[in-house]
Formats: sequence, C-alpha cells, structure tokens
Amino acid sequence: MNRVIHFEIHAQDPQKLADFYRNVFGWEIRNWSNPNVDYWIVMTAPDGSKEPGINGGIVKRQGPKPKGGEPVTSFVCTISVSSVDDYIKKIQAAGGKNVLPKMPIPGLAWLAYCTDIEGNIFGIFEDDKNAK
Repeated sequence: MNRVIHFEIHAQDPQKLADFYRNVFGWEIRNWSNPNVDYWIVMTAPDGSKEPGINGGIVKRQGPKPKGGEPVTSFVCTISVSSVDDYIKKIQAAGGKNVLPKMPIPGLAWLAYCTDIEGNIFGIFEDDKNAK
C-alpha cells in the first residue's frame, strides 16, 4: 500500500505557527536552513520513536489565509491526544478555535475539529472504547 509519509501546514507567518504547534502539542520544530525557501521541519515524536504517526513541515503560504467557513479542500490531519477536552482548552488558549465540538465515534474514540491561528483545520482524537 502507499502510505502518507509527510504533511505540510501552510502559513502566512511560519515562525508564529511553529510556536503555536510547539506550545499546544510539544512538537519539535526547527527552521530548515535553506536560503531559497522558508521551511520548518516538524517532528511529532522523538527520533527513533515506535509510536505510529508521521512528521512534516510548515511552509510559507502562497496565497491568502483561509477566511473561515469554506469547504475543506485539502487533507485534514488528525492528532492523537490524551484528552480532547484538555486539548481544546490548550488550542483556544494558544489562539486557535474549536470549530466542530467534541463528538463520539461510538465504541472507539472522541473527536473534535479545530483551527490553528492561520485558519488551518485539524482533528484531535482521544481513544475511548466507551465513547457513545
């Protein structure tokens, strides 16, 4: 099978967006030292981690920031968290928004959708077999 191996998040201000994801999720994010492109490497787990997931990047947006309310026109990444409720609070405290409230995926998990400070949508997912 062909698996997703990398993600990119687009931003008007990559430095500010890197700070948002560092503060909310604890990701290691560093500027890629390349004079030709404003690109930030995103590590969602330490090197050598056996946790499922992928790493990615933050890249300078080549157009206007989403206004909000548009239909989704790209892939939406979902992030595993220990508590959807706690992470909604962290996201909001860092300037993001909860755009689709916490909902159950019966017998599997809790899910919510949020936007970061640049208007990019992402999901947060809490494993819970008792969700209903």
